[in-house]
Amino acid sequence: MDRPLLFPLARRIPAAARFALAVLAAGSVRAADAAEPTPPSAIRALAQDHIVFDASSAGGPTPLNTPSILRLDGGRLVAASERSGVNSEWRKQGNPWARLCTSDDGGLTWQVRATPNISQARLFAAGKALYYLGHDGDLKILRSDDRGETWSAPADLGTKKAQWYATACNVWSAKGNVYLVMERRLYEDNKSGWTIGNLAPVLMRAKAGDDLTLPASWTYASELAFADLIPGYRENDPALDYFGVPFFAQDFPRAKAVAPGRPMHPMGWLETNVVQITDPSHLWFDPAQRTFHLFMRAHTGGTGYAAIAQVVENADGTMTTGLVRAPSGRKQLFLPFPGGQMRFHVLYDERTRLYWLLGTQATDSMTRPDALPADRYQLPNNERQRLVLHFSKNMVDWCFAGLVAVGPGLRGARHYASMDIDGDDLVILARSGDERAQSAHNGNLITFHRVRNFRGLVY
Repeated sequence: MDRPLLFPLARRIPAAARFALAVLAAGSVRAADAAEPTPPSAIRALAQDHIVFDASSAGGPTPLNTPSILRLDGGRLVAASERSGVNSEWRKQGNPWARLCTSDDGGLTWQVRATPNISQARLFAAGKALYYLGHDGDLKILRSDDRGETWSAPADLGTKKAQWYATACNVWSAKGNVYLVMERRLYEDNKSGWTIGNLAPVLMRAKAGDDLTLPASWTYASELAFADLIPGYRENDPALDYFGVPFFAQDFPRAKAVAPGRPMHPMGWLETNVVQITDPSHLWFDPAQRTFHLFMRAHTGGTGYAAIAQVVENADGTMTTGLVRAPSGRKQLFLPFPGGQMRFHVLYDERTRLYWLLGTQATDSMTRPDALPADRYQLPNNERQRLVLHFSKNMVDWCFAGLVAVGPGLRGARHYASMDIDGDDLVILARSGDERAQSAHNGNLITFHRVRNFRGLVY
């Protein structure tokens, strides 16, 4: 076996060569410190400098996605990302999809530990083991019993269901259990379209000390698809007047062009975070602690809304998915939420008793689609360049904590990020790109960032 290689922290370099691109080698990763200057602004970015965790060849067929990061006791970092070839060409050629790495120096250098064929997976700890849960047809999961140095082969969780979808959103721990959400597409109205209205968020529960590679360890909540919630959704006349949702007209089950090359896909929810409300004075607090709230990216064509639902654990151990109700008794499907139009990550900090939100900031969602620059990706609300941090005591009212990082140009994204707490810092792994990326969506980098003394941002 070849000896694994460690990679040195790149030196600060002149502006002309400031963006050092990592090169993927057999069994190894080179980490580079990209010391880009913070863009001129009244607000200084918290973590503009970064380490390149992974890189693909500029403009090549292997966009990088699904960053996931976990901090272990003792300071070890475990992180993962995925290579996703356009039209699955990367997979057809037999290349590994995902990469699992560890770092023992705070993220300055990374060592590849495994390259499994698994998609849209996330890392989490349960009991004395680490897990990496995603899908390949059915749900698949890997286990490590040595702090991420070696990993099992992917085990099939045997749901006997396909059409799973996910990203590396959060994992919630409570009552000796772990909870996380994967989505499943319940209907296939149009295989050529992005039919996220057919997705159902499925809360999954397992006892932390069990072997989570065994199908019997998991319990699944009932399934509820977005398309089944709104009268008139499939007829493209949704009963959602007075607050502008959907923002652009939809043409279910097809995409509707609102300008050349700028489609509006039918509405839906996706990329789910799960939390519990822990404050007894909160309107949504459940004294029995059997209620879990799901916060999802809301694809509406506009900005500033997330989609919400809840799951209640029943006395017999089953879990039922339903909608939240406001005190008025009205169903609440949408919630004002900074960056709710894009994938976000929620993390609860026990020390501050605050929820922290890492998401994407939109700045030009009211620009006419036909007036957008050619390099701007899709609809006006689909901006992906600015990664921002908020905090909240109740998951509803959010305080701006800071601008984390800004990508260069319109192709250089900083989005779809995962985070964990490392002492007084936040460690972040982001789906990123530079000017050589195919688009802001199909980035060519995975970048590692550190927000130092994040609790000092509270006011």
